[in-house]
Amino acid sequence: MKINKRGMGITLLVLLILFSLALPSFIWTRQNVKDLARWHNSRLSPVIMIPGSSATENRFDALIKKINSRSQKKHSLLKVKVYNDGTVKYSGKINAKDNEPFIVVGFENNKDGYSNILKQAKMFDKAFKQLSEQYEFNNFKAFGHSNGGLIYTAFLENYLPEYDIQAKVLMTVGTPYNFSETSLQRKTQMLADFIKNRKKLPTDLSVYTVAGTETYDSDGLVPERSVEAGKYIYQGIVKHFTQITVTGKDAQHSDLPQNDQIIELLDRYVLEPDQNQKTKKLKENS
Repeated sequence: MKINKRGMGITLLVLLILFSLALPSFIWTRQNVKDLARWHNSRLSPVIMIPGSSATENRFDALIKKINSRSQKKHSLLKVKVYNDGTVKYSGKINAKDNEPFIVVGFENNKDGYSNILKQAKMFDKAFKQLSEQYEFNNFKAFGHSNGGLIYTAFLENYLPEYDIQAKVLMTVGTPYNFSETSLQRKTQMLADFIKNRKKLPTDLSVYTVAGTETYDSDGLVPERSVEAGKYIYQGIVKHFTQITVTGKDAQHSDLPQNDQIIELLDRYVLEPDQNQKTKKLKENS
């Protein structure tokens, strides 16, 4: 039987063309599946913290030191600073075996005022994008002190919907949702805008707004009514909304991040249970 060399050549050519077409698709599919698996299997669940106006990425050093001194599980610390020109700089690191690190994001522009808060939310989005791409986490917990809670609110409404990342918990401490207003009847433009955009908030989020009271109606800077105004933004939209008031020692506005009651609230509502302490308690109760 004679072999048709021409026919064989055409067949080989067709097979070669098909293979060359299929190979990129196969490589892309394999890489895409690998990336998706890595994303879904990520156990990293960072606590990302934003300080208030005039504060820096060093604002929560004392708070984190206290938390680590009380727990067998030590949280590593990564600090991020976003500059006005868009540059993002990092210090510290996330330890390889730490699934719940603290990440603190500060800004060169850390001034007060609604227009600056909107700028800071945009700057935070830049840092968040870099962090999510580098560390591939699929969820995070949020903590904001003072204006940090306002920056988070703007971010959750305007930027988080673009990500396939879950915000599990938001805790704000001494956050002036209505700035210096002492009446809930008088809404600032910022509060009105937050209320207008509230339907963009994640519905699977648990929110805790914490007020400090050095006096009966203020933490010395932020009116308790202004913190309370957060309910108009979050209540009825998110999964859980809780308002909490702390009093006594270190209930003044600038002292709140180091307040022992705040640390207990963080441990209870934001941080994952310490498995070693959980096992110890179970043995003690058995």
